[in-house]
This record gives sequence, structure tokens and C-alpha cells, in this order.
Amino acid sequence: MEEITKRRRRTPRRQPQAGNTITNNPLKLLVTVVDRPKTEFYADLIQSFDVNLQTVVLAKGTADDNMLRYLGLTDSKKSVIFSVIGAARLPAALEALEDKFRTVKNGKGIAFTIPLSSVIGTLIYGFLSNNRSVVKEK
Repeated sequence: MEEITKRRRRTPRRQPQAGNTITNNPLKLLVTVVDRPKTEFYADLIQSFDVNLQTVVLAKGTADDNMLRYLGLTDSKKSVIFSVIGAARLPAALEALEDKFRTVKNGKGIAFTIPLSSVIGTLIYGFLSNNRSVVKEK
């Protein structure tokens, strides 16, 4: 067993290249939970921030009917919008979402992000980051 362990080769890590567009604009997964009737409104709002990929999943809140009545809420039907967005556009998108959550009637929701650590292929990265120069080069 020791011999097998000694024979394993470790592959050296590649250093990121200077000026790499991927490291300059990493991608994030923006997760937005809203009431189902407002799904299209928020999906369109998020898309205006150079988002090329969104997926909507229908969901239901976990509060029971008694709790909903106590809180004055009538509907627990929700939608979860998964959007891939560049980190450079993220602050503006979150600010717009926060503004709409406060001002739109029955437009409450939550939004949070998850960092994406890798994407396979420069074409896929170019599409997801809405970077036309990367896609045109290939």
C-alpha cells in the first residue's frame, strides 16, 4: 500500500492568467423567492441586468393555514427564480430587487446569492456572463 501511495503523481495547479476575464467578473447564482403572481415581473426585472439564464421553480411556503390567517397572509404559493449573474452587475440587481420588494403592492420577497466556483468551457462562461466578445472569439 505504501508503494502505491508513493507512486501517485500530483498534478501541479495552474496559475490564473493575468487579465483573465473570468476572474475579473465571477458568476453568482442569484436565488429570488417571490409570490407566484409576481414571478414574471421579477424574472423580467432580473433579466434586465444581463442575465442570460434563469430557471423558475414553483414552491409552497411551509406555514400552516392557521399561521397564515394569524399573520394576515392568504397565499403560500411561491416561485423560486434561479438566475446566473455576473458579480459586477449584482449590486445594482440586488438594489433594484430591494426597491421593488418595498414599493410594489404584494411584491414582497427575499433574494440571496451563492458563488459559483467553476464553469466548464469558455463558451458557456461567455454565454452566462453575457460576454459577447468571448463567444465571438470561439
